[in-house]
Amino acid sequence: MASRSFRMNLPWSSPAPCTRRVAHKRLDSDDQPPAKCARLSAEAGDAQGLLGTSPGSPLNPAANPAPHHQGPSRIGPFLLLPLADRESMHSAMNTDTGDELLCKVFDMAAYLEKIRAYGLLPAHRNVAGIRDIILGERKAYIFLDKDFGDMHTLVKSCRRLDEGHACRLFRQVAQAVAHCHQKGIVLGDLKLRKFVFADEKRTQVRLEGLEDCHVLENPEDDSMSDTHGCPAYVSPEILSGSTPYSGKMADVWSLGVMLYTMLVGRYPFHDPDPATLFSKIRRGQCCLPEGLSPKAKCLLQSLLRKEPSERLTATELLAHPWFHHPPSQEAALGEQEVSSSEQLVPTFDVQEEDDLFC
Repeated sequence: MASRSFRMNLPWSSPAPCTRRVAHKRLDSDDQPPAKCARLSAEAGDAQGLLGTSPGSPLNPAANPAPHHQGPSRIGPFLLLPLADRESMHSAMNTDTGDELLCKVFDMAAYLEKIRAYGLLPAHRNVAGIRDIILGERKAYIFLDKDFGDMHTLVKSCRRLDEGHACRLFRQVAQAVAHCHQKGIVLGDLKLRKFVFADEKRTQVRLEGLEDCHVLENPEDDSMSDTHGCPAYVSPEILSGSTPYSGKMADVWSLGVMLYTMLVGRYPFHDPDPATLFSKIRRGQCCLPEGLSPKAKCLLQSLLRKEPSERLTATELLAHPWFHHPPSQEAALGEQEVSSSEQLVPTFDVQEEDDLFC
């Protein structure tokens, strides 16, 4: 790998002022790129949970080929190692400084659009920022801060979180989403896996990336028609086909699914059959366990409303009393609710469930 490089200002595709200045380093060649990443476009139904064509559904019964992971490779000063459980990510070690980062790889033709939102969004502690960019002849290597696992894994290992713990984490999630919405960015495909921990104690949460978000040309108009997302988190209006729909309100529905899953330990809507799952989501009715506090129930009911206009906005939900006076003790869920093991947050090694519940 050639070591000669130079720096230049990051050419954001929008004239909006950039609050995060990142320099590009271009390499003469990237003849030995790291292992191929899973595609991060809307076409990657297997990686992103494309509605109606997710693997295992009737429209796409073919099984996914097993991912092929290569060994370490080098780009500039970074040693890259593909992450077995995160196919779109690589662990990156700066051999000059010893810094550990994460790396995402994009085609040169697409990377500017992929990182556009980073240049439009002011820095926020709950949203990942770009640390470095290296440009090869055919690939762009985007480096971000390393993380310490995602929220899906935490909920799976704990089965559910007590309200105090969930409140501290979910507040940070809501702050990240509200910040993006205020700056004209709709996230789409929100789910627990998209939020990672910035510290080893797993107390600081951040959105792991902005590559798949939607930048609104008019911040006051969030009308969307995209049906790309994880089935377990998708909103009723997307499934009904009543386009256009409010992208921000669809994000809020996904926030409700996330909070429910954190507090109860399972998704609010679940069925191994996609058609039955979608029918349940369209009805928009889910059971709230008696063990939840009244304020938690109130917040969930304010987010998981079938009519988008009746949901709280991301900014409004941060003012909800649950955030200011959460129960200090874990609420005991009813035995019947806890024993519904078929609705527990799925493990990573169950391929059939992962196709639908990502």
